[in-house]
Amino acid sequence: MLLVTGAMLTAGTAPAAQAQETTKQEATTLEEISVTSVSPIQTRAAAPATAADALPPAARTAEVLPVVTNTFSPVTVIPQDRIARDQPRTLGDALFDRPGISSSTYAPGAASRPIIRGLDNARVRIQENGIVNGGVSDLGEDHAVPVNPLNASRIEVIRGPATLRYGSGAIGGVVSAENNQVPTFIPARGITGQVTTGYTTVDNGRTGAASVDAGANGIAVHADGFKTATDSYAIPGGIQRNSATESQGGSFGLSAIGDRGFVGVAFSHYDALYQIPGGEAEEARTRLTPNQDRLLARGEYRPLNGPFEVLRFWAGGSVYRHEEIGIGENGIEGTQAIFKNREVEARFEAQHVPVFTALGTLTGAVGVQTGRRVLNSQLESFLPKTESRSLAGYWFEELAVGHGLRFQAAARIEGDRLNSTATLFPGDYLPDGNDLIHYPLTRRFAPKSASIGALQDLPYGFVASINGSYVERAPTGYELFSQGPHDATATFEIGDPTLRLERARTVEISLRRAEGPLRLDATGYYTRYTGFIYKRDTGNRCDDDFASCGTGDELRQIVYSQANATFYGAEIGAQLDLFAVGDGWAGLEAQYDFVRAQFDDGSYVPRIPPHRLGGGAFVRANGWFARVNLLHAFDHTEIAPFETTTPGWNDLRAEVAYTQALDPAVYGATEVTLGLQGRNLLDDDIRNSASFKKDEILLPGRNVRLFLTARF
Repeated sequence: MLLVTGAMLTAGTAPAAQAQETTKQEATTLEEISVTSVSPIQTRAAAPATAADALPPAARTAEVLPVVTNTFSPVTVIPQDRIARDQPRTLGDALFDRPGISSSTYAPGAASRPIIRGLDNARVRIQENGIVNGGVSDLGEDHAVPVNPLNASRIEVIRGPATLRYGSGAIGGVVSAENNQVPTFIPARGITGQVTTGYTTVDNGRTGAASVDAGANGIAVHADGFKTATDSYAIPGGIQRNSATESQGGSFGLSAIGDRGFVGVAFSHYDALYQIPGGEAEEARTRLTPNQDRLLARGEYRPLNGPFEVLRFWAGGSVYRHEEIGIGENGIEGTQAIFKNREVEARFEAQHVPVFTALGTLTGAVGVQTGRRVLNSQLESFLPKTESRSLAGYWFEELAVGHGLRFQAAARIEGDRLNSTATLFPGDYLPDGNDLIHYPLTRRFAPKSASIGALQDLPYGFVASINGSYVERAPTGYELFSQGPHDATATFEIGDPTLRLERARTVEISLRRAEGPLRLDATGYYTRYTGFIYKRDTGNRCDDDFASCGTGDELRQIVYSQANATFYGAEIGAQLDLFAVGDGWAGLEAQYDFVRAQFDDGSYVPRIPPHRLGGGAFVRANGWFARVNLLHAFDHTEIAPFETTTPGWNDLRAEVAYTQALDPAVYGATEVTLGLQGRNLLDDDIRNSASFKKDEILLPGRNVRLFLTARF
């Protein structure tokens, strides 16, 4: 979020209770939603005074479909109220049912990484407050993302050309958790905050989170904390064994805030323990213990004169470690593997003053980004110590030509260097009686990317956009250098040190509407990949060393390979206010999404989400909100070699909640929300076709959540 002026900072915002005063006029004319992760070009109007101001009063509630109409690329926003009601334990949980987004659900409620348009791991960047999250969730589906969404003010999912701001690791999209860890405002009453808690029946789940912001005399502080715990969750007809979880953590931040800008720093800690259900991991009672310490700094300065109207920076570093504990081959329980990750990243952006040309007003920004990552695994020979370095420059320009028409162009050039120990395997990946050859190797890449887009205001509040982009991605360290067993995922992974750049050419068209009784967010896209990197199942099975491949039976042999591929699909969300009820509305909502992904030989890309169709009805009036809807996933039959088909499923969901505005002088809080939420009320067998675990585990069965949120 961005600072505007000292006056805005001291003015603060209206009490949070005003967020619930959604009049009939607001239901038909919603303010524009401001997001901060999409572009380095930010207008003064887009800079919220507080975290809560990131969305307008009507659209930042859980009841209204948030539609972002002022961006060239489609953006999915999960507002703070929705987070407080859903109480997701992972980013994957928070996004699983959003159009165009799924998750890996490897260990539901613990290790569940977002999947965007069928793309995951190395192609989806996960960040918190603009800096990469610093875990190893991209390295294996069993690894948790060390970001807890409970204290986020919102979650933004960015697709398309806007990802050029963050690098080739964001070729598929960016998931950004935004909060106020580094304070950017001083509350109007000196202090503001939120407390939320909940209980779930499916897993005896307990959730608690709190955040507080305070400040005076140009100094602002922030503190937050969370704690969650669950037992193994219930499934239709039983219990999904070895699926218990617990996590806790928090952060503290301090900022100096003045009339022209701010600078601040924050420290956060994340700690968890979770089990891996299904298959041999369940039999071995496998559990992981992720632990992370993270330091973040950021700042902004707005000069009084000169060629730049705002200068911004982000810098952060993290130290991450987890142990994989379970029963080993010797029948003794202990630590089977250790993963470590040290990562630093910094980004600086300069936004120039508007330039008035004969064609229109030109605004733009340039940026520099650098990063270093050191990955290491111990006890398992899965990945040798690997170091990655990157340095990149990028540029965005927007031209407003009038009559509601705007153009954007962006470009990025990046230098990547990766060094580790490579291994030369036989061509058929089966032992030939000779020892494997290991040798040190440094690979260098120079990915280049560019995009162009147009945004046009249409009658009746509609906005249309079209974008084209060319993006190159460098292979990651684990795609190049993996060379052994990864027991938690039951795979024997083999990298290819000769991998080339992956190239993607994308065209996408969007139609959006955020005002009036109909809110719509619809996008269609087509992407052509050259040298698409994927995990190819060879059909061989291994035990814990390469000599066993072909005769073993415990681990699937996975080889990182390249092939040309085509992805296309659509994602649609809509909401319609039908008739007035009290001071609010009753209406209908609907969604649909699909992605089709094939290689040039006609075979399908592995682990693609199914077609999904959903809809339902809602009422929001007089502080009450009620909703019932059904999300249906179709049978997934477009499978890769060695995959199995996945049956469709139905997730019937319902919710009822009441929000009461309070007098803070009497109650100490400005509002309280109490509610019940039901998921999978039909107790259906739900298997996720995009998960490695789909044939071994079911997702949680019938669940009822009781939640309570208080703001002050």
